[in-house]
Amino acid sequence: MLAIANKVKEITNCQPGDIPEFVLSSTQPLILKGFGDKWPMVVESKKSPEHSANYLRKLYNNKPVFSAYGEPETQGRVFYNDDMSGFNFKNISADLNIVLDKLLEHATDNKPPTIYVASTEINAWLPGYNDENNASIDHLKPLTSIWIGNQSKIAAHYDFPNNLACCVAGKRRFTLFPPEQIANLYIGPMEISPGGRDISLIDFEKPDFKRFPKFKQALQAAQVADLQAGDALFLPAMWWHHVKALSAFNVLVTHWWRDSPAFMGRPENALKLAILSLRNLPLEQRQAWKAIFDYYIFDHQENDLDHIPDFVKGMLSLPLDVNSAKKIRADLLNKLKI
Repeated sequence: MLAIANKVKEITNCQPGDIPEFVLSSTQPLILKGFGDKWPMVVESKKSPEHSANYLRKLYNNKPVFSAYGEPETQGRVFYNDDMSGFNFKNISADLNIVLDKLLEHATDNKPPTIYVASTEINAWLPGYNDENNASIDHLKPLTSIWIGNQSKIAAHYDFPNNLACCVAGKRRFTLFPPEQIANLYIGPMEISPGGRDISLIDFEKPDFKRFPKFKQALQAAQVADLQAGDALFLPAMWWHHVKALSAFNVLVTHWWRDSPAFMGRPENALKLAILSLRNLPLEQRQAWKAIFDYYIFDHQENDLDHIPDFVKGMLSLPLDVNSAKKIRADLLNKLKI
């Protein structure tokens, strides 16, 4: 296990319905200690894995879930196969009761197979869960998902939305890196990845510093969060996070929400368009476009465009409204036609 000196700051006396505004607007990760201790799911999970599984069975609507299965040799690492032509696990559609049975069956194995149910929307598979275990952030309109498995190791990746991740069974360790550490994390291909997100290729259990020397710099900026059942982690948008489940039966519930309206689209789309149109330009031209992007996008200030009358600012108006967004999208679609 990596030795990381920086620990994520803990906040106590924070309960559902009583989350200070500074928490949900923080630019640094924060642990909300004991946040969900009173939830029925957490109460049952602290009794035993069987109690935790039975609580989920009670809510389950029999809709098949998608699960990942890896041979014991994977040691919980959900990753690529040896030549990166595919993955080291199989995707299986199964009844959740069968998945829970398998997790409990292998709970005492020294080398269990990897069993992992990822990002399953709670309202679609476990109706009623949020009624009894609500984080009380409905005003943010979060997408709430559940993650179930044994000793899984999920490679470092980022998510665009903010996240309130609640450990409701077992123990988990998050190893976190600020967004600017991307160059030190050795990110893999964009078109193919185990969970659909760009991931670090570094094995955190046994990092190869000869192959990945800059990872030492990333570790200096890293923060670690150890969560027990009932704890929550506020994870700001775009922070890289490696997630290691430490128990034979683990359940995590995530709440994702974005700070901007959905009509503005996903920034990943702009990145792909930039790869298409900018990445292969000569260096001098890329630097020129970098200056333009800095001016209009990354470094813009509120009064930069005061020299332009408001009624002709168009797409440069702040904030961008839905009609302007529709016009930009229509113009792009038209220009991208080949």
